[in-house]
Amino acid sequence: MASSSFIVGIIGNVISILVFASPIKTFWLVVKKKSTENYKGDPYITTLLSTSLWSFYGLLKPGGLLVVTVNGAGVVFQLVYVALFLAYAPKNIKVKTARSIVVLNVGFLGSVILVTLLAMHENLRLTFAGILCAVFTIGMYASPLSVMRAVVKTKSVKYMPFLLSFFLFFNAVVWSVYAILVKDIYIGVPNSIGFLLGSVQLILYAAYENKSTSTESTVEMEEEGSVRLMKGTMEMGASGDDGDEAHLKNRGLSKGMSLPKPQINRENSLKGIVKTLSLSPYELQWPLDYETGNVGDDTNHP
Repeated sequence: MASSSFIVGIIGNVISILVFASPIKTFWLVVKKKSTENYKGDPYITTLLSTSLWSFYGLLKPGGLLVVTVNGAGVVFQLVYVALFLAYAPKNIKVKTARSIVVLNVGFLGSVILVTLLAMHENLRLTFAGILCAVFTIGMYASPLSVMRAVVKTKSVKYMPFLLSFFLFFNAVVWSVYAILVKDIYIGVPNSIGFLLGSVQLILYAAYENKSTSTESTVEMEEEGSVRLMKGTMEMGASGDDGDEAHLKNRGLSKGMSLPKPQINRENSLKGIVKTLSLSPYELQWPLDYETGNVGDDTNHP
């Protein structure tokens, strides 16, 4: 049994480290642009706190080596991310981020460690640290709920990357199995919740992936139709101007004088262009009346 839990724990270490490494691309862009742009530092600060608490829990727990190794690696990753964020964030955000770090990762974490070690006996220490860790992990797994709600509302998985959802799901599965093998409720409960939420994410992805592709294709077709319609309007306006010009030149040659160009076609063309730019996707289904610049009604539509 011990060997099985060790193997599962090693697999869990590998998957968790892959999850911890997922923001590397983001911070590569931050370093390259020398700016944090619209990114927020809060997720990295809270993950640093969570991994620090789990590392502390692993040190308190007998046989908690694998818990210490994976979360120790997580602490290193988050420290790098937070340092880079502080290096490239604007001054006002840098001050707020530094304040959060002091409050959460120094003040709160330090208080938890001191209270646990100085004011609690051995059995209560593990329980207290385990409950805190479980609460933070449940919060981590629950954080994609807003994204899941957006997927249902927009019927698009554009902002829910499949690989990240899959690895979070797989990570929860492995650590749930590990918790069963070592009989650790504090690892088991939050990862079981993570397993359920991860399953919902994958189901949503399967349900809306094709609809997302279909929606994007429809939008592209509508945009292409709008561009073509606008191009046709402009060409009609241009050809109308050319025709007027040729006609006036002929009259000028025959009468020895030049007459002013009529402005009707130019004005109608301009109206058509403006109207085309303001068309909704629904209105693009109906014919455009180039004489008036208005969308005409088609009696054949349902």
